[in-house]
Amino acid sequence: MSSLNLPWHSFEPFPRILSLDPREKSSAPPSRCPFEWASEQLDRSKCKIIAETPLSSSLSFLLQAEIFQEFDVQEDSVTFRINLSVLLDCLTVFGTSALPGTPTALRMCYRGYSYPLMLFLEEGGVVTVCKINTQEPDELLDFDFCSTNVVNKVILQSEGLREAFAELDMTSEVLQITMSPDKPYFRLSTFGNAGSAHLDYPRDSDLMEAFHCNQTQTNRYKISLLKPSTKALALSCEVSIRTDTRGFLSLQYMIRNEDGQICFVEYYCCPDEDIAEAEL
Repeated sequence: MSSLNLPWHSFEPFPRILSLDPREKSSAPPSRCPFEWASEQLDRSKCKIIAETPLSSSLSFLLQAEIFQEFDVQEDSVTFRINLSVLLDCLTVFGTSALPGTPTALRMCYRGYSYPLMLFLEEGGVVTVCKINTQEPDELLDFDFCSTNVVNKVILQSEGLREAFAELDMTSEVLQITMSPDKPYFRLSTFGNAGSAHLDYPRDSDLMEAFHCNQTQTNRYKISLLKPSTKALALSCEVSIRTDTRGFLSLQYMIRNEDGQICFVEYYCCPDEDIAEAEL
């Protein structure tokens, strides 16, 4: 990773500055994102990008300040709306894979309300400047997923969940998740064209990093809503799976980059109300 070779005074007008290598695959949102718009939230400890998803789900990408070479946010909180597709195009202006010995540096600067987000990218002495128009963010969907209301939680090695999605029948409209202090402990089920399929994980499985289940819960979630999160699953090393008293699902993917730094992708999803109502 290199520093951006531009005079520091070039950035003095910008009170919010972030610097990193945009092409470390574990340090930037995946390309080919299915969402067009996102809200970016900055405070003194983190950068959070929240994609605008269907009303029944929420996807966010969390970068702690430590992952940046520089992280300077002078206000308590800053939020603005950007076109996510344009942002990803700018981040990959030099391509999606860094050439050996030619690291890419990135600085993101934001002056404030109504100003564009400025991106300065440098590779091999060539500097590209991108300006992305910002908007006032819409009201963000709040799932009110509070840790005190969590009923069940398991942490799996991501390898186990990737294998599950490969083995289960994805022609199913829903993914059923059963979490219980007793057998089957943690079960994933689908109901596709080939019939029902179930995949069980014992609490003492080598893939199970943590198991905290207080009561038996079975909920179904639309696979169409879960699919966007599988892009993060492909990059992650662990995934935390939680459900609360309402049956809301939280998936938190832990992604570790080549330097051992950690960032997270968080995904929230409502249970399938159509099925719940049909079972009443």
